[in-house]
Amino acid sequence: MSEPSLSESLRTAHTYELSPADLLEIRTLLTGAFEGDFGDEDFDHALGGVHALLYEGEELVAHGSVVQRRVICDGRSLRAGYVEAVAVRADRRRRGYGDRVMDVLEQVIDGAYALGALSASDTGALLYRARGWRLWQGPITALGPAGRVPLPEESGSTYVRGAGNRVLPDVSREICFDWRDGDVL
Repeated sequence: MSEPSLSESLRTAHTYELSPADLLEIRTLLTGAFEGDFGDEDFDHALGGVHALLYEGEELVAHGSVVQRRVICDGRSLRAGYVEAVAVRADRRRRGYGDRVMDVLEQVIDGAYALGALSASDTGALLYRARGWRLWQGPITALGPAGRVPLPEESGSTYVRGAGNRVLPDVSREICFDWRDGDVL
């Protein structure tokens, strides 16, 4: 990972601290970084928690957020810090910016949650695996309005890490996430 230059700065803020201009700047970065495959529900999922924003000068070049979700695992309801909307502008990748954003988000997870969780693209999974995140091996479900709903499309892309000194649940067991719009059809 490269050392930050003098023109780089990292800002953390809760969603309530972000102005409409900040939110538009974040949304624009995410839409570009995900090549248009980032919809309104995806953006909504990234709100309500702590954001890490990395700037070069005045320009936003990387973002990630961590929001609270409830998960049921091993018969317990756990408070999970769920990582959302981690992105680096395409022309700024491979400079360690994703690691710098994740450093902040993992500190938040370690200080406030029982575990961290996220869903990763194939490309993003390289970053998370290198940071010690583990692939969830068991069934993945969401607690929808009519009960538990299997999420087979999340198999192979859901990663977890123990928060702080907490022991990670058995990754071969079922994990059930709280429901939110866009997750369950």
